[in-house]
Amino acid sequence: MTLEEFAAGEQKTEGMDKVGDALEEVLSKALSQRSITVGVYEAAKLLNVDPDNVVLCLLAADEDDDRDVALQIHFTLIQAFCCENDINILRVSNPGRLAELLLLGTGGSAAATAAAASGGGAEQPPDLHCVLVTNPHSSQWKDPALSQLICFCRESRYMDQWVPVINLPER
Repeated sequence: MTLEEFAAGEQKTEGMDKVGDALEEVLSKALSQRSITVGVYEAAKLLNVDPDNVVLCLLAADEDDDRDVALQIHFTLIQAFCCENDINILRVSNPGRLAELLLLGTGGSAAATAAAASGGGAEQPPDLHCVLVTNPHSSQWKDPALSQLICFCRESRYMDQWVPVINLPER
């Protein structure tokens, strides 16, 4: 490895950390504005009804989920729909951190909502495999963090990486 390759790798890692931080900020704002949809089935319903309002789609899965054929089919369909409708899409490599952000940011209400929606009891964990961020109805977002994520998605598509994978930074 040359010095130039090492420096480029370091810049890429720093860039990925900034994208992860931007994603955390976007999720935090979306939670506070109630412009977030959690769950594969809930996301599919929203995409069917109002795809123009969705600005970002997150797909999260760990190694165990890679063997879940039904989930992978859902992911493929959601990815295709997002690409067809110009919705920015990201794959999150550490769903545990995403769960921390979504569940702690709402005081656990996302877990209660997801359990109630699925008809299960409180012991059933929420489906955090797909998360949609929508525009708040009051006004269009002029958020630098969201702009950074959109630019990252656009740059990834230019490099033929249609579903870029990011890692949320641990805290």
